[in-house]
Amino acid sequence: MQQAAVACSELTQAHPEYSPGWAAAARIALALKNPPVALGLVGRALALAPDDARYLVLKAAALRAAGMHPEANEAAASAARRCGSDPAAYEELGNFYIATGAFQDALRCCSRAVELAPLSANLRFNRATVLRIVGDLEEAEAEYDRLLAIKPDEYEGYFNRSHLRRQSPGRNHVRELEPLVAAGIPHPRGEVFIRHALAKELEDIGLFERSFDHLRRGADSRRRHINYDVQRDVDTVGWIESAFGASRLRAPASGHPSTKPIFIVGMPRTGTTLLERCLARHPEVLAAGELPHFANALTAAALAHKNAAHLSRQDLIAASAQIDMKALGEDYLARTGPIAPERSHFIDKLPLNYLYCGLIHLAFPEAHIIHLTRHPMAACYAVYKTLFKDAYPFSYEYSELARYYAGYRELMWHWHAAMPGVIVDVSYEALVLDLELQIRRVLVCCGLEWHAACLEFHKNPNPTTTASAAQVRQPLYSSSIHLWERYARQLEPLRELLVAHGIPEWELLSQRAPNKDGS
Repeated sequence: MQQAAVACSELTQAHPEYSPGWAAAARIALALKNPPVALGLVGRALALAPDDARYLVLKAAALRAAGMHPEANEAAASAARRCGSDPAAYEELGNFYIATGAFQDALRCCSRAVELAPLSANLRFNRATVLRIVGDLEEAEAEYDRLLAIKPDEYEGYFNRSHLRRQSPGRNHVRELEPLVAAGIPHPRGEVFIRHALAKELEDIGLFERSFDHLRRGADSRRRHINYDVQRDVDTVGWIESAFGASRLRAPASGHPSTKPIFIVGMPRTGTTLLERCLARHPEVLAAGELPHFANALTAAALAHKNAAHLSRQDLIAASAQIDMKALGEDYLARTGPIAPERSHFIDKLPLNYLYCGLIHLAFPEAHIIHLTRHPMAACYAVYKTLFKDAYPFSYEYSELARYYAGYRELMWHWHAAMPGVIVDVSYEALVLDLELQIRRVLVCCGLEWHAACLEFHKNPNPTTTASAAQVRQPLYSSSIHLWERYARQLEPLRELLVAHGIPEWELLSQRAPNKDGS
């Protein structure tokens, strides 16, 4: 990237009237996380071409990266007035709005781009993605159909389409997907998408043996192409426990007094999105999504404390125990900015924040931390069958999944023991089986009044980008509680590994109620 920056610098010096050279240099500066430089460079491009919509979008992105959000929105609005009949300009503007969470604006841009270039598979993919996020699942499926008619080897499109609804024996894509696998897919990434799509659709229609075979093959292929060492994550638990013992966590409160953030944490696929969308139906609560802000603020504070540009993970954790916790809280609130100025609370639903429960409590002694739990086998199966884009690399291989899960459990036990009463556990199974009781309980814990609308999570119009985007728009169902038992034979090695790593064997038994005859 630095070489590209040098090349652009040479280009702009040799041809200062060539506006694309300045724009390219600005994009590189943004990639190098240098917004002030990017702003200066895109300013040179706009001085030469003031009505170029794509340069205005680039300016908006640089302004946003610099934390100048009103100015960024103004630049984006200016770009929208100048896109004309340029589908690429609408595409770039749509991507800006996606990054800012303005998904309805993004959908308008994506739709206009498709109108202007109807044979572009990339533009149709973008539009289908935004339709899924905003909850127009029927039109998203139709858009994926149109995309795949144009580009049959867009394998991620098949995968995304399979997850838009529960497939039925009379309406599914199995006969379309199986020949793709049989013919051979040249790129491993494409095969992983199709294997996982088939696993999902075959499970939906009750063909469990065939489903798991495709899932296993897809997960194996995915793991072969990931550079990951689970030992580092296991070691991290020990480093955290050493840095944040009970004496550190029970020290007199010195953090920020705000009660505004509500943190929902836990393993992925344990109902965190379901709970978030329930609570976000409350008039005093806004769902802010999965925010990286706490980890980013923490990292910045630890690096500043050590006056370092980089620290190893172990050293970063050790340094984080020495930082000013009130300042950490202030920085986190500054990063979240005007997320919910008119609400008394916002939800930060990043599952991996379970790693920071102690720090969250030190930074915000009065904030609420809600931890979602789930039957270990159900949780691990749900993670194993989910194809994550970049996160959770431990999820594709049994031994790594078992070791990571055991480390997560150990750390949560540590937080509970060191900070009794601080973290509220909510069981996924209890949430599904008695939603009202659990939501009432959580609202009381958060100091919020009861609102019946919280039970109508599937009517929540807010966009969602998580793996549960389609599920949370459906009425509540309990079939996923015992779904893992369909694969008890295939999951037996995972169960044995969990026991070997300290998960009590009784926790891994079925929770299914016996029939009246005792069976």
